[in-house]
Amino acid sequence: MIGFMGGEVLCHPQFPEFCEYALTKFPPEQLGLWSSFPKGYDSYRELICKTFKQVFLNDHSRNDIYHAPILVAAEEVVPHRGRMFLMANVCWLHEAWSASINPNGAFFCEVAASMSLLFGTGKGWPVEKEWWMRSPKDYTEQIEEYCPKCGCALPLKRRPSIDGRDDISPGNLKRLEGRSLKIAKGKYIVHDLTVVNEPEQMAAYKDQRYRDQIAARYGMFLVLNDKGFLTPYLTKNFDPMVKKKSLFETYREESLTQGVGIDG
Repeated sequence: MIGFMGGEVLCHPQFPEFCEYALTKFPPEQLGLWSSFPKGYDSYRELICKTFKQVFLNDHSRNDIYHAPILVAAEEVVPHRGRMFLMANVCWLHEAWSASINPNGAFFCEVAASMSLLFGTGKGWPVEKEWWMRSPKDYTEQIEEYCPKCGCALPLKRRPSIDGRDDISPGNLKRLEGRSLKIAKGKYIVHDLTVVNEPEQMAAYKDQRYRDQIAARYGMFLVLNDKGFLTPYLTKNFDPMVKKKSLFETYREESLTQGVGIDG
């Protein structure tokens, strides 16, 4: 799958151009969108349904959505570099997630790609045919540059996303002073560099009703597909000025009105 993610992808002024270009290279079944469906962009609803057969929606509006404290540098928590890189080798993000492309080039990991922009630490690989067909030995330079600055591989306490602050280690705080508006606004907590036995689970990531409510903002409903992702479909008579209800809520109201149970 070729995924579009950000930040918030829909806020990019060239989002329609990106969609049209992607469709010249891949079928919709191979394209995915990661978004929060922000206000003011519901005019993209038809373009989204035309372009993406896989969507992953998350708006951080629930207090049971947790993110790993990525800005807590592993090298500050685990001073022994050999042990630190052993932990990075089995990082859950590295094992379950994806390579990434951004204006700095191609990277073996999404977080490494983001950190290249955040810290201003150089370019990735050239984006060329089959750039992603590499063996782990080819990752060495990027691993040594970015994994020590990242906390994903460590068992650290996770903060609810609605908190609005980032956990950060002292070294990364120093790197970002003068570079980050969030740091300038004081929206961070300096981490105490301690580990925990069982980090919080990111429970809401599997809740389809939660995502169905987000999709309803754009006049869509979602259907679970055979890849385990959600496919968006347009609802009829969509009015962006009317408060949206999820497909489940609509079905429940109709069922009760007609005297039929949810399972009926």
